[in-house]
Amino acid sequence: MRLDTILRWFMPREERFHELLAADTQNLLRAARLFVEIAGTTGTLEDRNVRVLQLKAIEHEGDQITRQIFEALNSTFITPFDREDIRWIATDIDDVLDALEGVAQHLILFELNEAPEALRQFAAILLEMTEQIGRSTDLVWDMANAKQIQDSVVRISELENRADSLYGTMIASLFKGDGHSPTEIMKWKVVYDGLEDACDLCKDFTHVLGNVVLKNA
Repeated sequence: MRLDTILRWFMPREERFHELLAADTQNLLRAARLFVEIAGTTGTLEDRNVRVLQLKAIEHEGDQITRQIFEALNSTFITPFDREDIRWIATDIDDVLDALEGVAQHLILFELNEAPEALRQFAAILLEMTEQIGRSTDLVWDMANAKQIQDSVVRISELENRADSLYGTMIASLFKGDGHSPTEIMKWKVVYDGLEDACDLCKDFTHVLGNVVLKNA
């Protein structure tokens, strides 16, 4: 084996991980945009189901990208930054995507074809959160971008606080008896629980990103 080939194997493969994580965040953003459409669908349940099936396909693509990242970690001797941080970034992105797809599936399983304002607000919050995840992940390869990364972290935290407030308002409204049957109340509670969990997972992502900045600044 030639010396230059051996040296390339030992050198950090930053471009490889940069491309894979960029693909991962773009896939997540596609999912969030589609979820906005799902949340706003006001036609038949079948109309919503068509989009949920599309979201399932995007979720499957995300699984494939995550697998490629893990394979790259296992085959690369030196990584651009701590390999566990790369693993957690990929895992958190995958978890957010899974949560979005899970909520969408519950809308279909529970036969919920309404598009209440709170559902659409949650979808908008999650869309902006995923935009910030994509932005900050793209910036993390250069620690000169630490200030911009921190701005994204702060914005995601603000959005998570807004989601918490929205969740509390909706749960209180559901149990005040606004015309929903007990069964419908429990169905919507599961949906809103899932949406809050998705927002919490976006916040978890910022903890990992913050660790990367602290270790490499």
